[in-house]
Amino acid sequence: MSEAHAHFHERRVVALCGGVGGAKLAFGLAQKLGENLTVIVNTGDDFEHLGLTICPDIDTVLYTLSGLANRVQGWGRADESWNFMEALAQLGGETWFQLGDRDLALHVERTRALKAGVPLTEFVAETAQRFGISSRILPMCDDPVRTVLDTSEGILPFQRYFVERRCAPKVKKISFQGAEAARPSQSVTDALQSADLGAIVICPSNPYLSVDPLLAVPGLQALVQAAAVPVVAVSPIIQGKAIKGPTTKIMDELGVEVTSAAIAAHYADLIDGLVIDSADSGEGEKLPIPVHAVPTLMSSDEDRVRLAGEVLDFAAMLASIPARQKAASS
Repeated sequence: MSEAHAHFHERRVVALCGGVGGAKLAFGLAQKLGENLTVIVNTGDDFEHLGLTICPDIDTVLYTLSGLANRVQGWGRADESWNFMEALAQLGGETWFQLGDRDLALHVERTRALKAGVPLTEFVAETAQRFGISSRILPMCDDPVRTVLDTSEGILPFQRYFVERRCAPKVKKISFQGAEAARPSQSVTDALQSADLGAIVICPSNPYLSVDPLLAVPGLQALVQAAAVPVVAVSPIIQGKAIKGPTTKIMDELGVEVTSAAIAAHYADLIDGLVIDSADSGEGEKLPIPVHAVPTLMSSDEDRVRLAGEVLDFAAMLASIPARQKAASS
């Protein structure tokens, strides 16, 4: 452990996170920080399906940090069976969104709890504890926010676009229904205002589909901007492509150049530094903010932990610069 990121073992770190890509870095950060890590997770992907409340990004983070994730497909639980889906197909039910038998238990129990009046934040905290996760996992809010895409096939809820249509339609615009009426939970507010906060990390999740929903919740972006700590983003782009998901396709369709410079510009009002892949180090030299170029591909647990250490070292370096000024505008 370097002296730089040992500093963060005594302070708290908040990570803003989406699903698979973000969860990988969150895993590495959790290995480094344990209970000093708080992961605030996108809930814009949440939806009602078969009478159940499904929270894909939260569940991916829960499964990844607990070691229960299916590492091959990147979502759902390992050692899964599919008897429910087979029986549902026989009945002519909707099978486009796959729910494994083990995974189904979480959706059923969450739906029961929410109908009983338990806030999502409370349910997630209890589930994380049952899964043996020492880090805190927080939904971005307890209010319903739903990501909706205006596409070449019309208006599509996120999961219809992402799973049923496999991201095929062209995206024209992305909006977040319910965001204007939502507010960060008290737990999210407390995490971002903690006197022990050392850094904020924006994980390499899709900026448009996974991070923007968090920032659309009124007050949440202002909390990040007001925090007197380094805010570091990790670019999901390596040599003009995203490793996973529709990030590259969506950036193309929205007319955004697929570069780490575009990621820096997207987060310009928030971040103090950007972590990019070593292969893009030349691009980093042209950016107006501090850049740390390291291998960012996370193919193994060792990669996740190594990258987490690099991110913490970079944040510690930024914190040590006396002239660094945080943007305080909202």
